[in-house]
Amino acid sequence: MHRRLHPTVIVYLALVALLVVGSVLVGLRGEVLLDQNGILNILTRATALGLVAIGQTMVILTGSLDLSVAYLVGLTSLIAAQTMAGQDGMILPGVLLALAVAAGVGLVNGLVITVLKAHAFIATLGVALILRGYLEDNYTGPAGDVPRAFQHLGYDRIGPVPVAALLMLAVAALAWWYLTRTRPGYHMYAVGGDIEVARLSGVRTRRTIVTAHVLCSVAAGLAGIYLASRLGSGAPYVGTDAGYDLESIAAVVLGGTLLAGGRGGIAGTIGGVLILATLDTTFDALEVDPFFKDVVRGVVLVTAVALYARRMTANRAHGRLT
Repeated sequence: MHRRLHPTVIVYLALVALLVVGSVLVGLRGEVLLDQNGILNILTRATALGLVAIGQTMVILTGSLDLSVAYLVGLTSLIAAQTMAGQDGMILPGVLLALAVAAGVGLVNGLVITVLKAHAFIATLGVALILRGYLEDNYTGPAGDVPRAFQHLGYDRIGPVPVAALLMLAVAALAWWYLTRTRPGYHMYAVGGDIEVARLSGVRTRRTIVTAHVLCSVAAGLAGIYLASRLGSGAPYVGTDAGYDLESIAAVVLGGTLLAGGRGGIAGTIGGVLILATLDTTFDALEVDPFFKDVVRGVVLVTAVALYARRMTANRAHGRLT
């Protein structure tokens, strides 16, 4: 019997193919894509996006999403940097305060969706606009001062591998364990698969959705803290300039997670993040026009969604025939 490849396997096969094609194209210019600097660039680009996408995976698995993460990244970078104020002794309070504020934003997102019955798109967009208003009213540029000791997080590496990228992978492994080995993780899949069936089965659907949003915001907070360590200060628009809201959703979808929820996972998301990071690094090496870069990224995303949709349709048809 013919067995179809798992979506996660397809993602990593696509990543390998992209690395090969990118290496050939960059090689034609007399340069090397996967030298130490190239690997460093790919992993550095993947770190912040990866953290945000890990959290985005959790909310999308429940059938929700979060459009506030980009502004939250900027806000948490500012909170961390301003609290640290250049003092080594304030590193831990700065990190904890930033994560606490992020968790609070996630709690608000979750409660608006579950208690007020607002659609996730509208609810998180509304919170994003509130965060944007706060940032625009209170900041005109970078603020705060990250102590030099904390900047090691953003710049230290083991060979070509940034330490922060290893920490991102550790967060990914923890999220994978949570989703696949714990009861609350199973509940997220159940809610995304069919929220009414999950409710009738005894799953506390409101708590599950709120938990997913809190974890998503905490992951965005981690990205903000990491970016503060690289910049040496907080930056109000560091998240929106990089488009982490839509980029994270794109990475999740590329990784094979259904936007409707209930199917997908962290491993595929990391593959999607690496694909986007590799595309950016390759385009920069080739000095591709920014407009063309966006066109290619859009084509890749639409193609991936179309292929996943065809596979699902074929699987349903096969199920009916057998």
